[in-house]
Amino acid sequence: MFRVLKFGGTSVGSAQRMKDLVRLTAHSEPKIVVLSAMSGTTNTLVEICESLYAKDAEKTKKLTETLRQKYQKEVAELFSKETSLTKANHLILHHFNFIEAFTMDMFTPNEEKAILAQGELLSTAMYHYYLEEIGTDSVLLPALNFMRLDANDEPDMDYIEKYLMMELNKYPNKGIFITQGYICRNSFGEIDNLKRGGSDYSASIIGAAIRSSEIQIWTDIDGMHNNDPRIVNKTHPINELSFDEAAELAYFGAKILHPTCILPAKKRNIPVRLKNTMLPEAQGTLIANINTNEGVKAVAAKDGITAINIKSDRMLLAHGFLRAVFEIFERYKTPIDMITTSEVAVSLTIDQNKNLAKIIEELKEISLVEIDIDQTIICIVGQLPKDKSGYAYKVLEALKDIPLRMVSYGGSANNISVLVNSNLKNAALMALNKGLFNYN
Repeated sequence: MFRVLKFGGTSVGSAQRMKDLVRLTAHSEPKIVVLSAMSGTTNTLVEICESLYAKDAEKTKKLTETLRQKYQKEVAELFSKETSLTKANHLILHHFNFIEAFTMDMFTPNEEKAILAQGELLSTAMYHYYLEEIGTDSVLLPALNFMRLDANDEPDMDYIEKYLMMELNKYPNKGIFITQGYICRNSFGEIDNLKRGGSDYSASIIGAAIRSSEIQIWTDIDGMHNNDPRIVNKTHPINELSFDEAAELAYFGAKILHPTCILPAKKRNIPVRLKNTMLPEAQGTLIANINTNEGVKAVAAKDGITAINIKSDRMLLAHGFLRAVFEIFERYKTPIDMITTSEVAVSLTIDQNKNLAKIIEELKEISLVEIDIDQTIICIVGQLPKDKSGYAYKVLEALKDIPLRMVSYGGSANNISVLVNSNLKNAALMALNKGLFNYN
């Protein structure tokens, strides 16, 4: 049975990092290795696309040449044999000729996605060539041959499973397959992607499709932590999380894991393990279909939230008012994160402002509307049974000096959420670290 190992951009961020991966992928169990682009690559490719849209030829040329030089430097350090170095330089020439072939006159979103795919195509080929050079047998498995979205931009699991197994069956005696994260094709067969952070999603989809024994997500931190180590002074890794706990944390801001990663693994009951490439002996975090200990496990924060207060313009909440409100958000495919209600008003939050102006325009036809931008949802996650007292009290007690815009509790046995102004996020996380985990 295959194991799926995904390595992020920092794990393949340099020639030395790629060399270090060998010790993590060398064990005998059959495996599919999913790689992101080298760190910084996708950001630069996004800038190149922006400069093409802006018809800025000088900036496009400068960005492309800087990125090319970076890759030339890395392959010079990665390969020691002349034949491997020549092969790698031809690879770079091919991909950068592809990027330079796009013109500013008719640059389209489809062409943008084709450019954004180049980072993963480069990193996987480079690692495959390196394994060849050191005598490790591996197969480069093109994700564009099997990773596909359906008409609703969701993974087409039947298609993925069928064509992935066809690819694997071509090489019955091989033990290491290397493939790209993030990139895919859409339902028309055009190059597309799973959005930023989508390499985690790729690994989970692949693991689910082949009924993997385990999906490992390797990053530069030793598992999911109880709080954001970039903001609070003291944190600790969490040994175990249930699928539901991990999904809440990922969705509400825990950066180590992509929000969409959990569902495919949960559906097929495949454990997900978060590991640290810099400290591989660390235990990391196991995410599985398990009953974890009761209590708060971690907190996470999600920025970029807009709060909308919607008040009926009648004395009492009219029949059908809530339905009319939610239908507006449904029409614009805008998900709601938090919601609280009273007799005549609804407060809710969204994290997508693309259609906000149109949504507000329609809401004003049936209600009075107030908007608060620059909000942050702070999510407190764990096993929090509704029939046990004290959890909400501890959270609110810890946040007694922080003004709360909204509180959501009771919809889930794994989550208490509060909404604060974003300028209070750091203070709130530090207060929770002290009040819930006794860290000063």
